[in-house]
Amino acid sequence: MNTQLATKDETATHAATPVTLAVNNIEVIYDHVILVLKGVSLEVPQGGIVALLGANGAGKTTTLKAISNLLGAERGDVTKGTIELEGEEVQALSPNDLVKRGCIQVMEGRHCFEHLTIEENLLTGAYTRKVSNTDMRRDLEMVYEYFPRLKERRRSQAGYTSGGEQQMCAIGRALMSKPNVILLDEPSMGLAPQLVEQIFETVRDLNQKEGVTFLLAEQNTNVALRYATYGYILENGRVVLDGDAASLRENEDVKEFYLGVAGGDRKSFKDVKHYKRRKRWL
Repeated sequence: MNTQLATKDETATHAATPVTLAVNNIEVIYDHVILVLKGVSLEVPQGGIVALLGANGAGKTTTLKAISNLLGAERGDVTKGTIELEGEEVQALSPNDLVKRGCIQVMEGRHCFEHLTIEENLLTGAYTRKVSNTDMRRDLEMVYEYFPRLKERRRSQAGYTSGGEQQMCAIGRALMSKPNVILLDEPSMGLAPQLVEQIFETVRDLNQKEGVTFLLAEQNTNVALRYATYGYILENGRVVLDGDAASLRENEDVKEFYLGVAGGDRKSFKDVKHYKRRKRWL
């Protein structure tokens, strides 16, 4: 009973917090033919960490690219619905304009400028801002405070650094733009478990200490739900389940299909197949 009450309270808190980012019933089509997102809606409250969960191909990256307006490079279009940032529709804005408004995406696969040093990569993140050298150095030191390893490697060419260091660099570069919202795509991809924990700990610190709001797309549901405050699960381009992180962790379907924890005494393949036939999210 207490758990249920806590869950209701947390859900009410999520609903009552001012919404920074709202995606309202969007559809995305690639090449004018392939329907990828089918009426996706979600809200990211101010100061929250919201996880967008699901298997590979569920539509997580497409959702983030729709928000940051990066679909055009892949012949994708938002054909229905709206995207609102701080209460204003932004689906017609360029990615550059969105960055200026405080919304930036950290792409899947890190995508650092390999021929530049770590510090040069970080400085590119402040390209859209007009700041003094003093402010620039202060912001750099802030990034180095959260990622001490980057300070050690600041003169190293990014292409010769590790995957973890490149992920830190990509997040640090986003921080240099002074964002309000960071769209973080698959931060755990290709990283050792210890580094994954370090990245998520830093995300939580940035959220709590700097007030940065996060929408993160992640296949590692177990880790994401430990750090997020709220979560949405995508399947085949639809949101099939959402709720506060604690309730999702305890949901039997989520345990079975995303956390790898089987409920009951199901042991045979036949039983699992029967259970999968029962999975009717909507």
